[in-house]
Amino acid sequence: MGTVIQISVSPGGLPKRAVREAFLGPLGFEGDGHAHPRIHGGPDKAVLVVTAETVDELAALGFPVYYGALGENLTVRGLDRQWFRSGQQYRVGLSVIEFTTVRIPCRQLDVYGPSMQREIWDAQVAAGDPASPHWGMSGFYGRVLTPGMVRTDDIIALVATLA
Repeated sequence: MGTVIQISVSPGGLPKRAVREAFLGPLGFEGDGHAHPRIHGGPDKAVLVVTAETVDELAALGFPVYYGALGENLTVRGLDRQWFRSGQQYRVGLSVIEFTTVRIPCRQLDVYGPSMQREIWDAQVAAGDPASPHWGMSGFYGRVLTPGMVRTDDIIALVATLA
């Protein structure tokens, strides 16, 4: 079980900016857009979840990042990204999301430093191997199973895992 530290939206691209609460619908949070909708967004990539611990680790390494900087919609604390898997369903606020796929980082993240992508992605992650120390650092996309309001400080909890 974890906690929603920040909900972030933008008209498209990154960084995303904090909002106190937002409605999470089938295509993502109200007020959130995608600069490259053929790559990001849509029903299977409606929401991007990144752990606060990941952002904190990257900041400690000297990257100028903060919550929302990686383009995530939900920054959560207390969940171990090493355990993130496709098919996991999480209740977050009044909604339920299902993780679909690990996010492949894009060049837009280079604004935080040319080595950023090496810190969050490697060949093991690309191959789908959760044993990588970089597993889940780039975030996990999810689809919305149950739309609903999400607020800062809401609980996010695993409710089901599909095989």
